[in-house]
Amino acid sequence: MTRAVVLGATGQIGRVAVGALARDGWEVTAVSRGGGRDAGWPEGVRVVRADREDDAALAAAVGDGCDVLVDMVAFGRAHARQLVSLAGRVGSAVVISSVSVYEDDQGRNFDTQAEPDGFPEYPVPVTENQRTVRPGDASYSTRKAALERDLLAAGDRLPVTLLRAGAIHGPYCRTPRELYFVKRNLDGRRRRVLAYGGASRFHPASVHNIAELIRLAAPRPGTRVLNAVDPEAPTVAEIAAAIDAVMGVETEDVLLDGPPAPGGVGGTPWSVPVPVVCDMTEAGRQLGYRPVVRYAETLPETVAFIEERLAGRDWREAYPKMFENYGDLFDYAAEDAWPAARRA
Repeated sequence: MTRAVVLGATGQIGRVAVGALARDGWEVTAVSRGGGRDAGWPEGVRVVRADREDDAALAAAVGDGCDVLVDMVAFGRAHARQLVSLAGRVGSAVVISSVSVYEDDQGRNFDTQAEPDGFPEYPVPVTENQRTVRPGDASYSTRKAALERDLLAAGDRLPVTLLRAGAIHGPYCRTPRELYFVKRNLDGRRRRVLAYGGASRFHPASVHNIAELIRLAAPRPGTRVLNAVDPEAPTVAEIAAAIDAVMGVETEDVLLDGPPAPGGVGGTPWSVPVPVVCDMTEAGRQLGYRPVVRYAETLPETVAFIEERLAGRDWREAYPKMFENYGDLFDYAAEDAWPAARRA
């Protein structure tokens, strides 16, 4: 039996990845700050409480060594150094990165999207050869780029598979984009405005597909970068319709040709002016990867989790990180006033 240590084991990806590895025959140590256990894990999973910021605690969790260390929560150079310091006791690593490290050929990226003409125009689809942002400490994207750069440079000491995840979805997500449509349906909103003609595409990534990539990479040590997204990138209108179908409602779409109207009317967490779609050819070539789920197939469990978390609570209390990232997503007063303002 081979041993795997999973950091961030009780997060949205970690819960599924631990189960996938354990069922594949790995002896798994699940590490998290709370030391929790998911009800779906096999009994043999060992649970350890440790903060990954504590080098000694992490070293103790690794113990005499492991064949693979899977890291869901690594950011920046400090975490890269921490992982590389364990090279003598860790056979290889699988680390979650993000498609936000990409920038277009004009140097635009997710950090410039709020600037005039600042949204990146990537090739469709984006391959792993696309240029990336300059590493640094300024943002989520630059910290992930720094993590990647330093780990790849140390690949001769610690082979690492970096998985660039898209818009991650599934239960336990702190910022579920699906919340936008789930809450609207729960609130009885039967008309929705969608910017960019409802055609925005921001590639989703199911926790189940990411866990499958982890499962395949774990026994295949190597230094590589792979995209980690679902087999398709549905439009925002298609996502909305799929959520409606799960919830058993019908909603009328009002489509805007361009960006959101004043007050953010028509904007959603998926609303982008040009597509962000990634290529998965390399994962298939290097790991023999095949997706295990499609987006619509995962929605029942995602919607049910969001509904349960919202029950009897203000959405900002249930999802404070979502409010921090996106602001007030449910300004119904502005939306209701918009038709009159448009006519005027």
